[in-house]
Amino acid sequence: MFATISILTGIGAACGFLIFIMSKILPKEDETLAKTGVLAEILPGMNCGACGQPGCFAYAQQVAKDKEFILNTPCMTLLQDGEALKQLEEILDISLDTSGMAKIAVIHCYGNSENIFDYDGIRSCKAAAQIGAGYKKCPYGCLGLGDCAAVCLQDAITVDPETDITKVDPEKCIGCGLCIVECPHGLIELIPRDMPHYLGCSYTYKKKIPGREWCEMGCIHCRKCIKACETDAVTWDKDRNLPTFDMEKCTASPESIEACPNNVIIPISTTPPAVSECH
Repeated sequence: MFATISILTGIGAACGFLIFIMSKILPKEDETLAKTGVLAEILPGMNCGACGQPGCFAYAQQVAKDKEFILNTPCMTLLQDGEALKQLEEILDISLDTSGMAKIAVIHCYGNSENIFDYDGIRSCKAAAQIGAGYKKCPYGCLGLGDCAAVCLQDAITVDPETDITKVDPEKCIGCGLCIVECPHGLIELIPRDMPHYLGCSYTYKKKIPGREWCEMGCIHCRKCIKACETDAVTWDKDRNLPTFDMEKCTASPESIEACPNNVIIPISTTPPAVSECH
């Protein structure tokens, strides 16, 4: 009996000594991995993918490796949570100026292009766009079937029943960007929240499709907005053949807005008109 106890005691002592030695030899828990776990607890946990990462844990890994990552690719949902943001700043030992990160989604379509045929398929913009770029005369117009609205977690996007196009509520939109990939015509863009206006058209004249026309509310490529601008905040995008606004300057150009014959340079605070007739 005594021999058995001695043997078991010896084995226990040997195991304890071995564990002690291994604790000195084996590497400690990776600091980045430990920080990732802490950051993941702070993040929303929605795994929405709006940041470009497959989930919140993957996003936390990127931030743990390089805290500058959050400055270039902020989690817009996190920016709405002041307490969580404060915890993040303490962990990363940084101070975030959220005012410069704020974004808002805009839809580059302001008209109600008439239908050229009756669409009776799946109620999805992506499905409808497979048939000749959609059932509206303007091949670059909003189809208004609400794919973008369906993914908006803030209920910031709705389909106007009168204009049959989607619109963004600037008060609700947090600029997460989930809606962007849902639009088959690429009409949605994130712009700085303090941008004063945007272009309510995306008709690419260089890629004109025979038999298809833009609506009468679209950009007519007259370039009057550029000629009227005194600050160089409005320039011409040669690839898209449309005017574009300098996002870094974020400067209002009232002269350009007034010069636009179709009133298609839209202040952020406004929404599409109740009825838009197109020909």
